[in-house]
Amino acid sequence: MRVEGLTKSFGGLTAVARVDLIVNAGEAHAVIGPNGAGKSTLVNLLTGHLKPSAGRILFGGRDIAGLPAHKVARLGIGRSYQKTNVFAPLTVWENVWLTGQTALPHAMRFLRPAHTHKAVRERVEEALELVGLTDRAHTPAAAMSHGEQRQLELAMVLATKPRFLALDEPMAGMGPEESEKVVDLLLELRKTYPVLLVEHDMDAVFSIAHTLTVMVNGRVLESGPVEQVRESKAVQDAYLGDGDEDY
Repeated sequence: MRVEGLTKSFGGLTAVARVDLIVNAGEAHAVIGPNGAGKSTLVNLLTGHLKPSAGRILFGGRDIAGLPAHKVARLGIGRSYQKTNVFAPLTVWENVWLTGQTALPHAMRFLRPAHTHKAVRERVEEALELVGLTDRAHTPAAAMSHGEQRQLELAMVLATKPRFLALDEPMAGMGPEESEKVVDLLLELRKTYPVLLVEHDMDAVFSIAHTLTVMVNGRVLESGPVEQVRESKAVQDAYLGDGDEDY
């Protein structure tokens, strides 16, 4: 994915200003910055939940800027949200096959129930195995811990057979043990999928990301290999100086 001059304004407020960004195949690219820096707005632009005011989003050889979210998802861009987005009354299995069947060709969804469709079953099983929830398949989502629900949300994304992952704070609200599990999972996923990661947990960011972009007030302050950005004086002064900042 290549982002060129991406801008989003809400009236007189520019939330994202002329952002350039590249996420290469086999790469995890993290975006950090203080609250209000424009990180989640950027994810919403990339996934079709917001229409940009200007700029291009190049994916798979085409400009997808301004496409609605459902069309972006059909192109293979999977996303997670800041707030856990699962169907609490349903079981883990039911949550995952609901998203898995959306990846079927439209006409095939009506040939027989999705839960009997071999391709969907295989996607569900593979996704649950990847996130480590196979043994919780028949557990209601409401009965799971917050960390497990975040793992479930990732399984729901993976069941759509994405080509690209846009993850908005996947470790939000997790304790150290739960975060460690998700870090291990993302280290595996980045081998298969290009990953754009917005995350406040800096230890996780430095463990997962190959490339780092720092945003402030909707603009890119610094972008490049993680070690290069960490050593940048501007970034050190703004964010990484004492380790107490809220990214």
